[in-house]
Amino acid sequence: MQVYGMRWIGIDSVIEAKMALTQIGSDPGGIAHMAGKGLGRAIKLEQVPLRVAHILKQEMLSVGGDAAVHRDVITNNVEATDVMLLGTVRQLERLASKVLAQPFGLKKVGHALKQLLSAIEPAKTRILDCRGKQLELGKRTLVMGILNVTPDSFSDGGKYIGVEDAVSQAERLVEEGADILDIGGESTRPNHSEVSAEEEWGRLEPVLKMLLYKISVPISIDTYKASVAAKALEAGAHLINDVWGLQKDRDMARVVGEYKAPVIVMHNQKGTDYHHLMGDILGFLQRSIELAEAQGLTGDQIIIDPGIGFGKTTEQNLEVMARLAEFKSLGHPVLLGTSRKSMIGNTLNLPVDERLEGTLATSVLGVAAQVDIIRVHDVKANYRAIKMADAIVREKRGIHYDGA
Repeated sequence: MQVYGMRWIGIDSVIEAKMALTQIGSDPGGIAHMAGKGLGRAIKLEQVPLRVAHILKQEMLSVGGDAAVHRDVITNNVEATDVMLLGTVRQLERLASKVLAQPFGLKKVGHALKQLLSAIEPAKTRILDCRGKQLELGKRTLVMGILNVTPDSFSDGGKYIGVEDAVSQAERLVEEGADILDIGGESTRPNHSEVSAEEEWGRLEPVLKMLLYKISVPISIDTYKASVAAKALEAGAHLINDVWGLQKDRDMARVVGEYKAPVIVMHNQKGTDYHHLMGDILGFLQRSIELAEAQGLTGDQIIIDPGIGFGKTTEQNLEVMARLAEFKSLGHPVLLGTSRKSMIGNTLNLPVDERLEGTLATSVLGVAAQVDIIRVHDVKANYRAIKMADAIVREKRGIHYDGA
């Protein structure tokens, strides 16, 4: 039975909460105070020392929230525990402020919590300078077109190894809506054969130099080798896409730092064993971020990629897809790359050349999770699907609650 038009309103951010309260006609001062009260968050901390866990539990209870800890914390039979902070945004903000004056490292917890709460809100529109080429982040989801100049890539290997064919395909991708081109000279498919830096650069150089004069969008180079990245950046490439997140070739961080080039750091590992899947992936990416920051890169210059299809089973890939929004907690732009990958093939039991619909589904889910860039082979179809999803998720949500 519906009474007074009672219904549930889906609110996922403080911005949406403020819009909903404005529709009611609430006082602006009240809106600022109330917006965070209708928005629940669960914040997990791992291996927190016992005394810190006790304080967090007490302080969360004092602001009206709660904190879940290991059952043996009450008897002091553990040295450390994972902690799940459970409360509204308003309660968590109050907790962050309260613990800033506490001992035992809680000041750092307070600052980190404030940063995290800010990071998981929808990002504002801003400009990323890619060595002279500009990308607008936050307004819509950008499309990165894939151009493999390799003989053995899992999907399109051998199709564009000729310079003219590669340039023609690049121009086609841009015409179809690509905001960025990602050029790869070595396959990174499972069980691929590594090539030397000289051979990789030999494949990339003629195509890159031609495209720098031919197309207007930023060009990314897909490589994990510092020497290849240095030559590409010296030639004029605009950003680097490292499938090992700066952690395979330790000179890579220095190279991107010297050229002040934005870098995509992807999660990767050998094997599929994890302690905590999301915790381990986020920890890896945090180390990549620190390597980039140590070389002077900051903020949007560091783009993170969850690494779908790398070091993960199909089931693990699906779980990461279901939790894409959690990557926003790192406070950097997020890139999603699922195009034609085995996760789709295994789920739908389809070969590589029949995975377009599955790719489109993952691209739309990426938009819903507010990722910033989606990397695909089939630009035209994905561009259209992403544009439609953006119109719903980014541009309109929260504006027309009265018509819901």
